Amino acid sequence: MRTSPFLISTLGAVLLLAGVTTAYAAEGVFYDPSNAASPTGKTIGYELFRTIGCPGRQLLDKPCPVPAEPPAQVAAAPEPAPAYVAPPAPAPAYVAPAPAPVVAPPPPQKLVLEGVNFDFDKSTLRQEDIAIIDRDVTSLDTWGNVNIEVAGHTDSRGSDAYNMKLSQERAEAVRNYLISKGIAADRLTAKGYGESQPVADNATDEGRAQNRRVELVPLK
Repeated sequence: MRTSPFLISTLGAVLLLAGVTTAYAAEGVFYDPSNAASPTGKTIGYELFRTIGCPGRQLLDKPCPVPAEPPAQVAAAPEPAPAYVAPPAPAPAYVAPAPAPVVAPPPPQKLVLEGVNFDFDKSTLRQEDIAIIDRDVTSLDTWGNVNIEVAGHTDSRGSDAYNMKLSQERAEAVRNYLISKGIAADRLTAKGYGESQPVADNATDEGRAQNRRVELVPLK
């Protein structure tokens, strides 16, 4: 069947009218279709096609505006990394203090048995001599195990040989008494020096009495 030109024209007008209607039916009015220059008073045909999709009442001689791009999302700045905190330094290793140096006691000094002077030409201990030795013997406890020389002396009266013998006897008398008080015998040595080491003037009774003496001398 041949299609007549009238039928084709009628069908085109229907389609164009449907386009106009669709342009109004969409959400909102895209533009004002009034057009005094058109034989129909409205925009139709190709010009209408150009306006489909234009927002608002857009004029035909201007292109449809392109919607603005949404602003780019700016990524939030990352939180700064926590500041580095150095671990505490390890406590220093305990170092034991050096032991205090042991201070050696001073060496014992010679002990003179003051007052143990004996009678003239005698080597026997008097009662008063024993009391003095008992008092002084406690000092020997601080001497430790030091060996001791018991030194006997005389004044200048008499011969050298006699005085040497007498001073030895006096030293032996004191040594024996110290042994009886508990001092080890192997620590004690008796020795007489006669009149060779006076400490006072032999011209007076007092001086001679001081020279008749016994001394306890620590031995190195």
